[in-house]
Amino acid sequence: MKSFTIPEIYKSNIIGKIKEARRTKDKLKKDFTPTVLDFGSVKILIARHFGFCYGVENAVEIAYKTIAENQDKRIFFLSEMIHNPDVNADLLSQGVKFLMDTKGNQLIDWKELKPDDAVVVPAFGTTIEIQQQLASLGIDPYKYDTTCPFVEKVWNRAGQIGERGYSVVLHGKPSHEETRATFSHSKQNAPTIVVNDIKEAVLLAKYITRELSKEQFYIDFAGQYSEGFDPEQDLERIGVVNQTTMLASDTQGIADYLKKIIVEHHKAQPAEVERYFANNRDTLCYATNDNQEATYALLQNEADLAVVVGGYNSSNTSHLVELCEEKLTTFFIQSHESILDKNLIKSYDLHKKQEIINYFLAEKEKTNIMLTCGASCPDAVMEAVLLKILSFFNTTKEIDELILAL
Repeated sequence: MKSFTIPEIYKSNIIGKIKEARRTKDKLKKDFTPTVLDFGSVKILIARHFGFCYGVENAVEIAYKTIAENQDKRIFFLSEMIHNPDVNADLLSQGVKFLMDTKGNQLIDWKELKPDDAVVVPAFGTTIEIQQQLASLGIDPYKYDTTCPFVEKVWNRAGQIGERGYSVVLHGKPSHEETRATFSHSKQNAPTIVVNDIKEAVLLAKYITRELSKEQFYIDFAGQYSEGFDPEQDLERIGVVNQTTMLASDTQGIADYLKKIIVEHHKAQPAEVERYFANNRDTLCYATNDNQEATYALLQNEADLAVVVGGYNSSNTSHLVELCEEKLTTFFIQSHESILDKNLIKSYDLHKKQEIINYFLAEKEKTNIMLTCGASCPDAVMEAVLLKILSFFNTTKEIDELILAL
């Protein structure tokens, strides 16, 4: 796989050694068991896969290369390049400006842009409408494009489904940048509708079976369907794709459910299934799959708590939090600064959508802690969190000693 030039501020000597030790012994990435670092008073179990993925490293490299090569130009990003506060803060400190927030709200008017400005497309990609807007201003929307190749793969898959006469059901978060971009590209070739979760898929099924009226459809899915979408016609033949950072099990569950509903509705025989439901493979990216599988393997072990590191608006990170929460107390933090001291930690509550302060480490003879992070979290942030946790314990072994034994 291609290697990228990443700024030193995002690298970690410790995390780098851990990843290299595991990679050396498991080049085919078949072993998803966690890395275990036993310091005596505390045992840290680190997920096999975590941190910067291919798409993020590609985006980071292009972003910093753009800054270095355009010192004489104004540099804008359409929105946050990736969902990590440390990375975006560093970009802003170098004079970069964001044109929109993560919800697509305009921060800087398009009229302020000039043809010689450098405009960087984030890793999530962007909509065709925004590409056209940039082109109308004399700006090449592809010159500084960091769109993840795996996102583009979904766009291509949706296009192929549309060309075969199916409508596209997109499993994703409607307000997420990637879903908005995929929706924009998909609707060029096929009637497209976004479903957020299995609850919305169940609701959509009622329109496949004509249980609910066409008029009600436009109310229930307002803002989530392409122009001219007709549920009575466009739900006769469907295919499912997804935002690349969704939970694989959720996407599969939605696809299986909708397939069952549409097959029963048409009373299709096994040989006729593909006539109504596109035979389509999962469109999650490899990193999302690896990180989720590594988290499942991590959770096969016993621990007192889990710490998941990443941006609060990071979709792939939030799903790792959800997996961990099903088994044990989980703290979703952005950096080592979220750990206030041994007793208190400031973490994000996914359900309340706010930061809260919780009790952290209880007094125990031995504490077992699970640790992982999302695909947009720098290794340097993971190292800082690891070292902050270790600072609260009287350890009997050095970290380099444990890494050498991996």
